[in-house]
Amino acid sequence: MSAELLLRYIHFVSIFVIAGTLTAEYFFLRSEMTRAEIRRLVGIDAVYGVAALSLLAAGLTLWLSDIGKPAAFYSGNWIFHTKISLFLVIGICSIYPTVFFIRNRKGKADDIVTVPKSIFWLLRCELLLLVVIPFLASLMARGIGLSVQ
Repeated sequence: MSAELLLRYIHFVSIFVIAGTLTAEYFFLRSEMTRAEIRRLVGIDAVYGVAALSLLAAGLTLWLSDIGKPAAFYSGNWIFHTKISLFLVIGICSIYPTVFFIRNRKGKADDIVTVPKSIFWLLRCELLLLVVIPFLASLMARGIGLSVQ
């Protein structure tokens, strides 16, 4: 199996894991949760974090190494830069929910914790932006957005 194929597979699977974990977090989230439920969200969020890091590692390797397309294919494409920017915005949006879940996981399992509405909005934002990224990737893979020099 070639390194490029393996990296693209890791990249692709990571996208699905990210989508699945964000969706799970959103559907498990309620305005009032027990600490036991929050601990479950911390576990889901940990899987999300590992998937995001593996996506980033595989993507950077594909971009910056000699594996696959040349770096200029990506670097000279404004759609690629938009895609990376959206990924970073998703990462930034995930910081507050992650910190909230980690800080509120300890204590008696049946303690009730009120979840701020901003966490719901941040998860919605993450999911919305995540829907756009594969569309941008499809455009980019077809060479749309390349600056011709």
